[in-house]
Amino acid sequence: MDLFGVSMIIPLLSHHVKSLGAGPTVAGIVGSTYGVLQLFSSTVVGSWSDVVGRRYSLLTCLLLSAFGYGLLGTSTSIGLFVLARIPVGLFKHSLSICRALLSDMVSESERPLVMGHFNAASSVGFILGPVVGGYLTEHEGGFYTSSFTCAAIFLLNAGLVWMLPWSEILSYRIDANSNRSSSKICHINNIKNSTYHNFSNGNGHHHPGSGSASASKSSARQQGGLGWREVSLFQSAWKQLSSISSKIHTVASSDMWDLFLVRLLMAVAIMLYYSNFSLAMEERFSLRPKVTGYLFSYSSTLGALAGFLVGPVTQLYGNNMPALLLHSTVLTCSLILLYTVAASVWHVLLSSTFFAISTTIGRTCITDLELQRGGFQASGTLIGAGQSVTAVGRVLAPLLSGLAQEFSPCGPPSLGVLLALSAVGLLLMRIPKWDKRGKVKMT
Repeated sequence: MDLFGVSMIIPLLSHHVKSLGAGPTVAGIVGSTYGVLQLFSSTVVGSWSDVVGRRYSLLTCLLLSAFGYGLLGTSTSIGLFVLARIPVGLFKHSLSICRALLSDMVSESERPLVMGHFNAASSVGFILGPVVGGYLTEHEGGFYTSSFTCAAIFLLNAGLVWMLPWSEILSYRIDANSNRSSSKICHINNIKNSTYHNFSNGNGHHHPGSGSASASKSSARQQGGLGWREVSLFQSAWKQLSSISSKIHTVASSDMWDLFLVRLLMAVAIMLYYSNFSLAMEERFSLRPKVTGYLFSYSSTLGALAGFLVGPVTQLYGNNMPALLLHSTVLTCSLILLYTVAASVWHVLLSSTFFAISTTIGRTCITDLELQRGGFQASGTLIGAGQSVTAVGRVLAPLLSGLAQEFSPCGPPSLGVLLALSAVGLLLMRIPKWDKRGKVKMT
């Protein structure tokens, strides 16, 4: 529902800005407002959801996004348009919080399957939204109708979040996380003192007054403050800011630069693939925009179906996510190259078919690896940081695409091939170190 509402608006934004009298340069600056705000707010809002809890942060993001889209429906000037994009740019992180909540509730082995299904549902919404938005724009005041419809969808989502049985979700989440934490503590205590042997095997009751939740808190303290905790909504703003700052600092100082760099390189490469797709198809193969639109819809549909393949493919690889990420990145790079040198439309169709599948699997892999290496306690912060990295790609890709198009219609995808090759080289250098570090942890 989230992406269904958003995708009704996205194709219409540039046309609406121009109808308000903005020139190409002003329209470009206004259009980049959202990406810049997302760049700075993604990590902060994700960390905030770790501090105050998923329900409160999700409700806040949905309601403020609904306000932003409702304000967009009243924008009759460029100033109002920019003002309407501010709350959306700052708080449109509902999908990231949902991903963090899902990662809280499922085991590591189940996570790729669940995330794949979640991405498939998101893709379905993105396929249907432009169809409805295009139909509404054919009527007078269609943009404003679409904006108010999108705002109503976000309000409906907020109502659904409010009615969810959160007590059951929270209990499941605490039990799952504390079981993971307590098992680690028991193992440590078993090494320190043999009297904990029965407890570590679940047979003893050495601490009848302490539950698994207390073990989770103890583990959180041992892990440097990254532990998840549900806090009162009336907690002081200063404590919230301190907790958010601590979580962001911990993630920023962690040894995860390689994963974030791979995410950035592949995000820009994929955006370059799509950046001038319609124009390149017209210049290279004389395809009409209508036919190119069909090709886009075909690729998006395959991307939605690919979400259901993530689980089986992960099982085929034995949950070896680094290897799966490497292979999907190599495949994505090869498909961008095939599109770049395509001699006919059929080659483009072939690349589009497998490109949607490889990118869907790759996105799920990179998110799962970030959560594996960063820990479930800061899932919101980690997912938010990943979205911030992707936002950097959204800022860089249009600039790089414009420069590359000066040389050739195939310039942007050619540059995308180089960036994807860089990601492959980085993975080849870093994966052995990840595996070595994993073996040390196991020992």
